[in-house]
Amino acid sequence: MSGIVVDLTKNFFELFQLPVEFQVNQALLSERYRELQKSVHPDRFAGEGERQQRIAVQYAAYVNEGLETLKSPLKRALYLLELAGHPVDLENNTVMDTVFLMEQMELREAVSEVREHQDPEAELDRLMAQVDQSVTDYQNDFAFLWQKGDEASLKQASAVVQKMQFMVKLSNELEQLESELLDD
Repeated sequence: MSGIVVDLTKNFFELFQLPVEFQVNQALLSERYRELQKSVHPDRFAGEGERQQRIAVQYAAYVNEGLETLKSPLKRALYLLELAGHPVDLENNTVMDTVFLMEQMELREAVSEVREHQDPEAELDRLMAQVDQSVTDYQNDFAFLWQKGDEASLKQASAVVQKMQFMVKLSNELEQLESELLDD
């Protein structure tokens, strides 16, 4: 492959030559992505044999997965915990914090009532701001706990990620609702 090799054993931070931290320099990530993508893009190997083309596709897929993981705060937090030996199973783990669960129920009820609200757009804006603030707060909490790095903090960070996932999902639902309201 003309000397182009992506070490698939490197973690995404190593691949992009970034420190293993929650806060990522997005401009530097994009720059390193473009450099890597230029060197491994399958089109560069169209004249090579089938094996080299398959390897190029594999390298490009790994680089793309790395970018998507490091760009997204939620995916990045999950990845960091996985690297630290604390993988979070979002499918089977549920948040046990009853206060958080009550807040979620109240938020979900408010979302379901947006269309009937006196001023649906204002209510939607209020809910979006509230959810965005919660996501930011959870990201800050995670960053703090990750930096502490001890076992108890990493365990707490796992719980924070679960809450962050709930809020990110709710944020996506609010964006969908916004699109629907604008289409009406």
